[in-house]
Amino acid sequence: MTARRATRPLRKRVPAMLLAALSVLAIAQPTVAQSQEQQPKKTQRTARPAEPKPANINRNGVLILVRTSLLALDQANKTGNYTVLRDLGAPGFQANTAAKLGEIFAPQRQQALDLGGVAVLEPQLTLLPQIEPSGMLHMAGFFPSVPMQVNFELLFAPHERQWKLFGISVTLSNSAPEAPAAEPAPAPAAAEPPPEAPTPSVNPKKVSKGSGGPP
Repeated sequence: MTARRATRPLRKRVPAMLLAALSVLAIAQPTVAQSQEQQPKKTQRTARPAEPKPANINRNGVLILVRTSLLALDQANKTGNYTVLRDLGAPGFQANTAAKLGEIFAPQRQQALDLGGVAVLEPQLTLLPQIEPSGMLHMAGFFPSVPMQVNFELLFAPHERQWKLFGISVTLSNSAPEAPAAEPAPAPAAAEPPPEAPTPSVNPKKVSKGSGGPP
């Protein structure tokens, strides 16, 4: 009898302890979630995303960087040796081996891409030189050659007080005006009204028989 009475209170206490623990967790979880939601809001107010700023570089400096990079790529594509192009790059660019650069630019080699014209043509910039939040110099533009236009985008990283090539992208596009693939269909002719029946006033006069003159 004593053992039975001792176990009954234990059975009643266990569910009560579980309910108490669950209620504590239910209250604590929203509190933690709220503190985590409020913390990013404070950081968003104080920390503003950095924006690019114009680069302090003149026209001659831009020409040197653009032409040096594109001509180095042109020589590498023509010779199949990308060692010089790799050596001109920043340490991050040199992480690519010469063989890896050869694989990257293999399509341009197969297309016999010729960039020799950039030595004498003036580039037109579509993105003025700017310093990205990462500290890199970024610019883009094209060489208005005919019939193919050379489009480029370049990234340079500061290294030993010099701008070193970090990223390069070159594509070709047709700059000559193109006619439409199919000739436009001729406009349908306007429907003409049916001819009117002849009236007596325009009928020819009858000639009398046996006489060549008028009746």
